[in-house]
Amino acid sequence: MDQGTKLIYVADDDDNIRQVVKTFLSSDGHRVEDFPTGDLLLERFRQQPCDLAILDVMMPGSDGFAICTALRGLSTVPIIMLTARDSENDYAMGLGLGSDDYITKPFSAMALLMRVRAIFRRIDFESRKHVPETPAAVRVGKLTLDEDKRHILSGEKALALTPTEYEVLKYLMLHAEQAVSRDELLNTVWGFESVVETRATDDTVRRLRQKLGGSGVSIAAVWGYGFRLEETK
Repeated sequence: MDQGTKLIYVADDDDNIRQVVKTFLSSDGHRVEDFPTGDLLLERFRQQPCDLAILDVMMPGSDGFAICTALRGLSTVPIIMLTARDSENDYAMGLGLGSDDYITKPFSAMALLMRVRAIFRRIDFESRKHVPETPAAVRVGKLTLDEDKRHILSGEKALALTPTEYEVLKYLMLHAEQAVSRDELLNTVWGFESVVETRATDDTVRRLRQKLGGSGVSIAAVWGYGFRLEETK
């Protein structure tokens, strides 16, 4: 599967981990630059944005959460967090700050590569696909989905969405007023089943709710099942 060469930045203070990750991603055809601190990655990103950032949480200087926040202030670039701490609070914090995935150490380099492929596959597929039966623009409330430009407008203003947030909101818009299960979102948006916890959907929806003020829509929880995008009265 050729998804094209992507520029990937990796920040981890463990030299061995950086080298293994760099080797696997480079062998998959990507350009990879690695950094021993997140601050150096952020400095490089300001000079040249990348297509994907992989951040360790515990690093000298600014930790991965702080770097994730800084990157989100600059871009919607996909972000994968790495951590040695198997904590639900860390997991929730990473997703809450806008990361697209979260992997706990020790991890398989191949598993990380599959996550990277899934993110790029989803982005590339959405940018290339043409679905004749789906109109170019879909409107729900004051939201307008333009798949050709890959953005969602609230009124006349484009929402600042990460790739994952865009995919979740797009799916909910295409199924407006319908109940969508968490498993359905996990399989469709993340491309995983049991590998990704349902907490990922909840945290992504929570971030979307914060961005939908004044849009004329809301994301309602369907107890024990999932979510439904509704127009507000």
